[in-house]
Amino acid sequence: MIPGEQPDLSALPPETSPVKRRLAAQHVRDARDRLTSSSGTRPHFDYELLRQYAQNRLSASLVILLLVATVGFLSSLWTGAVTAGAWTGSVLVIHAVIITKCRQFLNEAQAGVAIRAWRFRFILLDLFYGLAWMFILVRPVGVDESSNTFMLFVMLLVVAVSSMLASSLPIAVFAATIPVTAAIALGFALQGTLRDYILAIMAITAQGYFALLAYRLYSTTLATLEARAEKDALIGELEQAKAISDEARRRAEAANIAKSRFLAQMSHELRTPLNAILGFSEVMKAEIFGEHTVPAYKEYSGDIHSSGVHLLGLINEILDLSRIEAGRYELNEESISMVAVVEDCHHLLKLRAANRGITIHDVFETDLPRLWADERAVRQICLNLLSNAIKFTPQGGEIWLKVGWTASGGQYMSVKDTGTGIPEEEIPIVLASFGQGSNSIKSAEQGAGLGLPIAKNLVDLHGGSFTLKSKLRIGTEVIVTFPPERVVAAMAPMSDTAPPTAPQSDAPILSPEERSRLRKRPLFRAGT
Repeated sequence: MIPGEQPDLSALPPETSPVKRRLAAQHVRDARDRLTSSSGTRPHFDYELLRQYAQNRLSASLVILLLVATVGFLSSLWTGAVTAGAWTGSVLVIHAVIITKCRQFLNEAQAGVAIRAWRFRFILLDLFYGLAWMFILVRPVGVDESSNTFMLFVMLLVVAVSSMLASSLPIAVFAATIPVTAAIALGFALQGTLRDYILAIMAITAQGYFALLAYRLYSTTLATLEARAEKDALIGELEQAKAISDEARRRAEAANIAKSRFLAQMSHELRTPLNAILGFSEVMKAEIFGEHTVPAYKEYSGDIHSSGVHLLGLINEILDLSRIEAGRYELNEESISMVAVVEDCHHLLKLRAANRGITIHDVFETDLPRLWADERAVRQICLNLLSNAIKFTPQGGEIWLKVGWTASGGQYMSVKDTGTGIPEEEIPIVLASFGQGSNSIKSAEQGAGLGLPIAKNLVDLHGGSFTLKSKLRIGTEVIVTFPPERVVAAMAPMSDTAPPTAPQSDAPILSPEERSRLRKRPLFRAGT
């Protein structure tokens, strides 16, 4: 965006309202800064530009001294020693005043600097500086015309140096260079020859070139200051956002700790009476102490027991999810057979599926090696996926349960059903904690929405991948893969014959006397 140009907010999409607000605020801030500034830029840019002007003057002070001394000495050849000395002294005085004012400006605190007053002082000093150079470059009548080339060279040198040093203050550039260029061009034009006209045009052209160069340098400096200010603003916003994020993270961690403590306490408080409810309801359902006088009591006892079992399972799921999210779920890894674990889960839920008229087909690859995993976690993954498939598959549907190799050498488990399916936009919802899709809400057999999130988190703990594919009114397939690193590969058998050992090349070499003495030494002593 061009500095000073109003951004086109209507071109932004509707979802970028924060961006619109930020651009609008930036535009209002820039307009306010331009109104309060004396140069049309931001107020702190005005100070930075003046500071750079003062630093440039100080850094080039020695070069200016050498230039003034050289030109004063050479000009004495046609103006005389007195005139050249007076001019050199006056220019050095002006230069000393400029250096003194620049030092005084840099020593002042930024908060107490009067930008307008200092800009006027610098422009006035540069004007005196340019007028002083103009007097030495005006060729007096009767002087040899061979000095034209020298004066043109000096003019170009003075204009170039002034344009470079005062580029951060464009008005000062014109104040220092216009008098010099006007004097040289007018002097050449008054001679009346074609050669002098050409030199006058060259002087004016050079002035325009260096003025354009100074403006380019000023634009570059201003763009650099704007980029730095924007960077500082972004850094400030990032630091503020980081502070807000740290505070939010601290509050979230505190809330998570409070949640974990609450769940731990509530699980203890709920399980204690729940065990009694399950025990007594089971005794009443089994009619251990005699038959009920009212048959409905037995049915009520069964309902109480079923509700208690459901509540206990829900509590266990919530605690498992809480431990996983808190990073406190520890895997008891061992070598297991995934086919055996999946077959056990199939047998556990086979009767439940048969009661709903659902057929489960199992397709297991043979000779699968064992897997290094937590058997309880793998069993819970399979039970959760198979239970969901049975829950949302209509009567007469089918479920395919598969276990096999992956293309990368790992192992996978797949549960595919012919149920109602999940809309594509609801897949992230069902994978979130306590998330339920529209079909789950309409179903008579609703759950807590923890089965899939727990299964996914357990797969992530094993370093595997969890993929859910579903199409509405066609079915759902969940694929769980375990990485090749968890496949327990069989080790090669050890060889019965040990390889021959190489002779010890660094064994000490004994003399014949030492060998005979060692042979005579007893191998053991009496009493040992």
